[in-house]
Formats: sequence, structure tokens, C-alpha cells
Amino acid sequence: MKKKQWPGWGPGEQAEQHYLVQPRALAGGGDVRHVSEFLHASGWQDKSKANGPLLMESPDRTVRVAYDPYVLPGGWTIHGRANGANAEWSALLGRQTPVEIVAGLTDALTCPRSAHAANVWAPLQEQNWHTRFEGQDYMATSPDGTAWMQYHQGVDGSAMWWTGAQDKQGNGWTANFTPNTPMRLVQAFSAELAGPDPVMRPRGRVPRSTQIRTWSVSVKPSQLTAWQQARITAARAATAARNSARSTRPRTTARPYTPAGGARTRR
Repeated sequence: MKKKQWPGWGPGEQAEQHYLVQPRALAGGGDVRHVSEFLHASGWQDKSKANGPLLMESPDRTVRVAYDPYVLPGGWTIHGRANGANAEWSALLGRQTPVEIVAGLTDALTCPRSAHAANVWAPLQEQNWHTRFEGQDYMATSPDGTAWMQYHQGVDGSAMWWTGAQDKQGNGWTANFTPNTPMRLVQAFSAELAGPDPVMRPRGRVPRSTQIRTWSVSVKPSQLTAWQQARITAARAATAARNSARSTRPRTTARPYTPAGGARTRR
């Protein structure tokens, strides 16, 4: 286990021990505020009840993100209701799904849609995941074999994404996405699932697993606050930019009808 010390410490602060954990898929759930505070800074409403599960609602009220640790098996439920050409969809993510991976999907909910077609497999292949057909299913597994992403299509034509991670001790999580889940969201999730960077967990919150690697780091509270605030500030800036663009977009008005043969004349 290696030990690192972060630069930029201020006087009078006591460093706290944290750990960088890799692979990120086995790092455990983490702090749900990583997800909720970004959504709130992006204009989402907090509908949570006092001492109850987390519930966030999008500004247009079409999507809800919930986290409930008080029921079994518990975890994340992300639900999009039918809206015009968009069909109803949902994603269910286990309680131990790392918040950094959950945020891949939830952060994408706040972004405008890209003109490019989504490719769920591209981020996985870029990180050397092994992709292959298994019967009617298409499967990708991480190089160390601890995480997977699977596309299953039933005989009736229905399709579903199934993903997760598990170590040799049986610790881990699973998640699934219903057929109508927008592919851009599944791709955003897969990009974070395959991300090579470790994630940070405080002492006492690191899973006991023989398949993770950890590095001890000394971090001051002000640094943690600054990193969290930078993420919130970025969300607020992006939201303000989108709102500004919408408010300054020129309105188009219909031209008055001109009969064929010349301009209209009053009588």
C-alpha cells in the first residue's frame, strides 16, 4: 500500500486518511451527495422527505432519481416517464454501485443530447474490455474479469442491458436498464464503469476484497470541500449557459400572407 500527500495544505488543518481504490467498480457505494448535489446545482428539485430516501426531480418533471437504502435490496431507481416521442424507461442500480459510476448516467441527464449516435461498447473497447457474442447476447468483460456489460435480446424482440461487478468473495452489485432507456445514458454509464482512474473512499469505507488495489492518501477537509465545490460550480455554470442560450434564441414569427400576383391592398 502506497502513501501519498496532497499539495496545497493550509495551516491549522488536520489531515484525514482516505484511500484511492482501483478498480472503481469494486470501490463500494460512496457518498450519494456526489450525485444529488450535482443534480441540485443543475436545477433539479429535491423532493426528499425528512429522514427519508433521496428523491430528485428534473426541471421538466419527466425524470426522477431516487436512492433508498432503507429497503431490501435497496439502491438507485432512475425513471423517465413517457413524454411525446420518448417512451417510459427505468434503470435499477444496486446499493453498492459506486456513486461515480451512477453519476455517469445522472450527470448525462442534465446535458443536451448529442447529434452523434451513441455507442455503448466504444468506451469499454477503448479500455481493452473483451467483447464477444454469447448465444443471442453480446457481452463485454473487464480485463480483470470483475465487471461486465451485457446486451440481451429476447425472442419477442425485447431488449435489456445488464451490468455489474463482483469479486471472488461475492461482493458487488448489479444494474439493469429497460429497453427504452436512451442509449446516450447507457453509454455515459459504461464510460464511467470502464474508467481507469481510481476513486476515493474514507477510512473504514473501503470494501474488504482481495481484488482491489488501494493507496493511502492524506487529505484535508478543505481539499475535499474544494473538490466537491468545483463539481457543483461546473454544474451551475453549465446550467446558466443553457438557460442563457434558450432565453437569447431568436423567436421565429410567421410572415404575413401575400397573395400571388403582388402585395395586399386595403379596400
